[in-house]
Amino acid sequence: MPVPTRLVAIAVSPMELLRPESDLARLVRGAGQVDLLTACEDGPVGAERTVTSYLDYPDYDDEDEDEVSSGDDPDELLWLPAHAEPVDEVRSAVARLDLPDLRLHRLGLRSPLGPGTEPDLVAALSELVGFDPEPGVYCLAPASAPGDPNRSVVVRAAQRIARVYGLPMLRYRCLALSVVADPP
Repeated sequence: MPVPTRLVAIAVSPMELLRPESDLARLVRGAGQVDLLTACEDGPVGAERTVTSYLDYPDYDDEDEDEVSSGDDPDELLWLPAHAEPVDEVRSAVARLDLPDLRLHRLGLRSPLGPGTEPDLVAALSELVGFDPEPGVYCLAPASAPGDPNRSVVVRAAQRIARVYGLPMLRYRCLALSVVADPP
């Protein structure tokens, strides 16, 4: 089989790429340019997200109150705390994988994915494939799992894209993580 020059891949969540012994990471590592679309973020529905507001910063009062400020001097504003950009933990973890040709695209849909999300996935994948894909473009999707509704929607969307664009379809295994408790 010829080596793909470009992969358009889809995953339910970034964890499929980041987990140890990921088949997706193995296949991506050996490919050329890779566009990976993740449908959902990891974490439970309704999980708390950090929101930063200017109200979170301390209120600095003028201690001596006898100086009158015009507000025109930029040095007078040095007390304002520097706004730190939030760290994107997923992008940081992906960067640690050292996959320079991987471009990550995240839809951030809510889990569980319903049948109504399939058109969104198809549209996003279509954008990544392009209007007239060059030879050597492959579609990479998870192996089917009839018991997993999220994966079923993702697989159907990838199958539609492969069929419409005439792309070869590759599959990757998804490892199920299990937690085994110590016996009492």
